[in-house]
Amino acid sequence: MRTSTAGRVGQYAALLGYLVFLAFPFLWLVSTAFKSPRELGSPHPTWIPRHPTLDNFRQAFDEQPLLRAAGNSLLAALAAAVIAVLIATPLAYVVARQRTRLAKAATGWVVVSQAFPLVLVIIPLFLVLKELRLINSLAGLVMVYVVWALPFALWMLVGYVRAVPGELEEAAAVDGAGRLRTLVSVTAPLLAPGIVATALFAFITAWNEFFFALVLLKTPEKQTLPVVLTHFIGAEGVADLGPLAAAAFLATLPSLIIFAIIQRRITGGMLAGAVKS
Repeated sequence: MRTSTAGRVGQYAALLGYLVFLAFPFLWLVSTAFKSPRELGSPHPTWIPRHPTLDNFRQAFDEQPLLRAAGNSLLAALAAAVIAVLIATPLAYVVARQRTRLAKAATGWVVVSQAFPLVLVIIPLFLVLKELRLINSLAGLVMVYVVWALPFALWMLVGYVRAVPGELEEAAAVDGAGRLRTLVSVTAPLLAPGIVATALFAFITAWNEFFFALVLLKTPEKQTLPVVLTHFIGAEGVADLGPLAAAAFLATLPSLIIFAIIQRRITGGMLAGAVKS
């Protein structure tokens, strides 16, 4: 009994430490965003600002076109998420239901492709987009985001498809439904939590992505929010800490809000009760 209690205490302590580890950067970012320049330069920093101010937010919007950059990021992230899900869903259905060597090889390639570093693929992608005349365009950036998110999106949805009971598809086939009709009318509605989770992953990945946007977008009017955030760092590497923290705090809000809205659908367990034994 004592061993069990000690084990639980250790688990809760480890979980609490992990939560603190995850929350510390965000909490410090929020604190910095509301501090005055005098507090930011203090040799004795505090968690809670002594004199909270919104000057950092006003200065951030005055110095950089954050709204325009946020609009570019939002457009690219939404387009990438929608396209990736539309492509990955039927592919995942085929890979999950066709237990062939080709399907297994495709799944293995998906996993292996995630190990490729960005530097390895940026040059081929740049050359391809140059031939297509999509350099310095949001359309080209969306194409890159879709290609980058598609393998992991496919891998995620394959697991969700395999969790759908085969009896439902067999019943649809008995009623005369073809593969496409079965996917659209039977399987896809049951995949809603997986599709939402996959779209969220693709959106957050594209929203936070920096390297591809930095290389492919040259015109200031087309730059995304992560690239614009680097403009708060001067030529000598000195950061304008207050406005940078304020802008970075605003950049994290969309991901947090979207996750808070749809997290119930991710964990809702919509397959419960679909098949009765």
